[in-house]
Amino acid sequence: MTFVPKLAKTLLSAAAIALAATSAFAATITVGGKNFTEQLIIAEITKQLLGSKGYTVDKKDGMGTKIVRAALENGEVDLYWEYTGTSLITFNKVTERLSPEETYNRVKQLDGEKGLVWLAPSTANNTYAYVVKPGNAKTEGLETISDLAKAYNDGKPILMGTTAEFPKRPDGLIGLQEVYGFEAGRANVRPMDLGLAYNALANGDLDTIAAQATDGQIAALGLKVLKDDKGFFPNYALTPVVRKEVLDEHPDLKDALEAISTKLDDATMQRLNSEVDVEKKTIETVAADYLKSLGM
Repeated sequence: MTFVPKLAKTLLSAAAIALAATSAFAATITVGGKNFTEQLIIAEITKQLLGSKGYTVDKKDGMGTKIVRAALENGEVDLYWEYTGTSLITFNKVTERLSPEETYNRVKQLDGEKGLVWLAPSTANNTYAYVVKPGNAKTEGLETISDLAKAYNDGKPILMGTTAEFPKRPDGLIGLQEVYGFEAGRANVRPMDLGLAYNALANGDLDTIAAQATDGQIAALGLKVLKDDKGFFPNYALTPVVRKEVLDEHPDLKDALEAISTKLDDATMQRLNSEVDVEKKTIETVAADYLKSLGM
């Protein structure tokens, strides 16, 4: 008489476990991303990694910085990779100069109050960097951003390529001009896709680019990086940021994402970016090959 109830109880327990496992594996995670190569790569790496762990992943990349952040805050996106300096200045309006560690700790605290969790940061620092092409008479001899500022103040028509966002950002051209004491002038600033900007710089149609330090084209084209001699640009450590309620529901996301973030550095991101922008590999292939190299 007791055998049947015990068997039934065992079967019910097994069914409950199976249902829980099915629910976990059916969970959908929405991964956001911005609209440039590095962000497209890291969003795809995240998609493939979480997919291999049983999640259904809805990838929404190609967004502007403010749009993807708003999507994270309002729940349209569950996680994306942000830069510490961007959150510090653009979203939290902190203007004091902080060390990389202080920057991370400050944004972790301030965004934590908004229900956003910063996981372990990478050492990939995608800070802004002004680059010039050796041999260009208009920029020959420039070594620092102070030199570039002086050239503008002397009236030299140096054509600057930037992303669409850079001229409007406090951690971009607005703040840079204030700290370095110059005005490039609207006629000298050409907002465009960075890939096109590198081609224009190589062809001599631009004289400098407000680039990103982990761009693969910097080494591939033999460009010179001007020293940020006044230390204007903060640290921009690439870091996964997850909504707290999502992380509470799926705590395994922490280990999965930090398995990537703790391995990323400048050299790795430059290589991955170069594989897409210079070698013209697909983003899906680059992401898959990188995960394979990590045994993931």
